Amino acid sequence: MESFYRTHRYLIEHLDAPIRRGLMDEIDWNDRLIGIKGTRGVGKTTFLLQYAKEKFGTDRSCLYLNMNNLYFSQYRLADFAGDFVQNGGRVLLIDQVFKYANWSQELRECYDRYPELKIVFSGSSVMRLKEENPELSGIAQVYYLRGLSFREFLNLQSGNHFRAYSLEEILNNHQEIASSILKEVHPMSHFQDYLHHGFYPFFLEKRNFSENLLKTMNMMIEVDILLIKQIEQKYLSKIKKLLYLLAVDGPGAPNVSQLATEIQTSRATVMNYIKYLADARLINMVYPKGEEFPKKPSKLMMHNSNLMYAVYPVKVNEQDVLDTFFLNAMYKGHKLYKGDKGTTFLVDEGLHFRICTENCKFKNHPDVYYAMNCMEQGEGNRIPLWLFGFLY
Repeated sequence: MESFYRTHRYLIEHLDAPIRRGLMDEIDWNDRLIGIKGTRGVGKTTFLLQYAKEKFGTDRSCLYLNMNNLYFSQYRLADFAGDFVQNGGRVLLIDQVFKYANWSQELRECYDRYPELKIVFSGSSVMRLKEENPELSGIAQVYYLRGLSFREFLNLQSGNHFRAYSLEEILNNHQEIASSILKEVHPMSHFQDYLHHGFYPFFLEKRNFSENLLKTMNMMIEVDILLIKQIEQKYLSKIKKLLYLLAVDGPGAPNVSQLATEIQTSRATVMNYIKYLADARLINMVYPKGEEFPKKPSKLMMHNSNLMYAVYPVKVNEQDVLDTFFLNAMYKGHKLYKGDKGTTFLVDEGLHFRICTENCKFKNHPDVYYAMNCMEQGEGNRIPLWLFGFLY
């Protein structure tokens, strides 16, 4: 137990967290079992440690555990939790919980046996917690930690503390909001950097970002998808090839038959692999309103623009990048569907959006919102595209 406390203390004392994530204030920390899902590289470990430092410091009532620790190949997590509670422990922070074989059953055991214990655990975005782990249904409150929004990136780069805005606020008051931000910084001078490398916090590390992102993407497939979905190692190359083909083809409706031929598998398997890649937050599937998986999507897009530059930088199209940014920014809290003729996306129950490049030509339609790139301040139904990066 003491070795875990020493590791916890060291991590807290050496924590370097340059930005406080907005999710910290969205979580109801009074709940006894809290799950933090997120794709690899978005900062789940830092988030757990930041919570520990902010609420407990090095107080021994809180303890961080990583399920990569070989100790848990021999000893049960539930028994460890019992010892922790007996020694005055009250909050366990369990990182990479899916690395532990019987994690969901033992979390339930802890929940039932130790009512004074709170557990906060992190896991992959590929995990379908409530659907695949019914023992946690009704007791685990699950939240999703996303990569950095453009707002968070801009705050980090400019030293500001701009708040997030709801979609309704942006649509109704975008001129006033943009004006208040422009008094402090010019967002467009940071926007391209965000599109290229701002979504994943590890851009702050002194390593080649693209190489680091490619390594992270491989880990998403090799560990998150194969391990959690229990796919045999021999199929790894097929999933990787599928992701590459989807990235090279660019946004559009996938030709499932052709993809099945390319990776030498069945159409049904291709659709399953596409779903796994979407669960891993490597791609997004866009459907017409009223349709969903397992139907073929009308458009497949990379999950965020950073991935586009990392996978196939020689074929990055400006319109595709801007569309991807908008979809990714809207992903938290909104439903996006394929747009009608003359629009890019249908949002929620009937908001029509067209994403426009600098040279975009269009006939202004009063029922359409135009998200304009290279525009610092908008007017009427023309709204700066960058401002949608302030939704979280």
